[in-house]
Amino acid sequence: MKTNAVKLEWQSLAERALQGECLSLEEGLSVLEADNDEVLLLMQAAFKVRKHFYGKKVKLNMIINAKSGLCPEDCGYCSQSIVSTAPVQKYTLLDKDTLLAGAREALARKAGTYCIVAAGKGPTDKELNQVVDAVREIRQTMPLKICACLGILNDDQAKRLAEAGVHRYNHNLNTSKANYPAITTTHTYDQRVETVEKVKTHGMSPCSGVIIGMGETNQEIIEMAYALRELDSDSIPINFLNAIPGTPLEHAGRTASMKALKVLALFRFICPSKEIRVAGGREVNLRTLQPLSLFAANSLFVGDYLTTAGQEISADYQMIEDLGFEIELNAL
Repeated sequence: MKTNAVKLEWQSLAERALQGECLSLEEGLSVLEADNDEVLLLMQAAFKVRKHFYGKKVKLNMIINAKSGLCPEDCGYCSQSIVSTAPVQKYTLLDKDTLLAGAREALARKAGTYCIVAAGKGPTDKELNQVVDAVREIRQTMPLKICACLGILNDDQAKRLAEAGVHRYNHNLNTSKANYPAITTTHTYDQRVETVEKVKTHGMSPCSGVIIGMGETNQEIIEMAYALRELDSDSIPINFLNAIPGTPLEHAGRTASMKALKVLALFRFICPSKEIRVAGGREVNLRTLQPLSLFAANSLFVGDYLTTAGQEISADYQMIEDLGFEIELNAL
């Protein structure tokens, strides 16, 4: 009887999500604090929502670290920040030919979206010109969607990226507004929100997500999901902290695999129609439970991240095939 009652509870959340209703804080906590014995039932309910909007298709994205290790920001999770002593490569923005080669590699990996990421508070005029030049040629020669992640933008920069053909712009909220000062002090949570709103006004699809495992409470995880629902972020990368030696958060523990699944289910219920991407840190936090993540998420990165390694691309292909899912080619 207890199992049936639990099953009905999670299915009820799925039905309400499909009707556009938002979970209450108490319901969100019931998801994150559910007994591990209920996780399969919870994922089944999340899959009902995911399947309604995305079927069994999986979107693939590929990142190129277009500028590395020269960031003046003090983000505690990042190996490229000014406060990090992690031994990462340091280089200025990659030239056009290298960015084009990355785009060709994204196509070879069956990625629909190519993500050009440059660490920093925001792009200089020279950097923006380089990205714009590369984006224009990619758009003319390859059937790829392009996402840019270059930091805080002003109106003119956002307009130029949109005019060049950038489909999507990423600027993660990363954590809750209350927790933000404990993670970063060189810019504010509100500045991140403003950038996401700005790219929307210039016609780019907003991409904004979070990093789980940076000292936030369960209530704050729910508040992050509410904030992204309010922002109407089309794509929501859910990162799980991969604590890198040499960063202020190097001693943070990993998120338990079952907790990570509950987080993904929560975001699917609160942002039901949005692309939910299981992103950085999935390999070290979900570990052998990675396949289950795709019952809530419908997107993932293939290959390496910015300064950390992903799993073998063939393993991702095999995971998708074994689930009976299929890669959605050229998908935004």
